[in-house]
Amino acid sequence: MTTSTNGTGDVDPAVREELARLRDSIDNIDAAVVHMLAERFKCTQQVGHLKARHQLPPADPAREARQIARLRSLAESAKLDPAFAEKFLNFIIAEVIRHHERIADDAVGDAPVSGG
Repeated sequence: MTTSTNGTGDVDPAVREELARLRDSIDNIDAAVVHMLAERFKCTQQVGHLKARHQLPPADPAREARQIARLRSLAESAKLDPAFAEKFLNFIIAEVIRHHERIADDAVGDAPVSGG
C-alpha cells in the first residue's frame, strides 16, 4: 500500500471507506461533545448567577477537587488516560471560574448605590 503526502494517494478503496466511516463517527462524536459542553455551560452559568446573588465566591476548590477525583475515576473505568481527563476538566473549570468572576463583577456593577 502506498500513500501520498495529502493522504488521498493510491489507497485501497476498502481502507478509504473504513477511514471515511471512522472519520464520520469522529465528526459525530465531536458534534455531540460540543453540544454537551454547551449544555454544561448553560448549567454553570446558572450556578454563577446563583453564587453572585448570594455573594458566594466564583471558585469552590473543594467541589473542584471532588469533580477531578470523580472524573479521573470515570476515565479509568472508560480506559481513558486519567491525567488527560484531569487536564481537560481543569481547562473547563478555569473557563467556568472566569465566567463566574465576570457574572459576579456584573452583579456588583448592577447593585443599587445606597446613600443619599
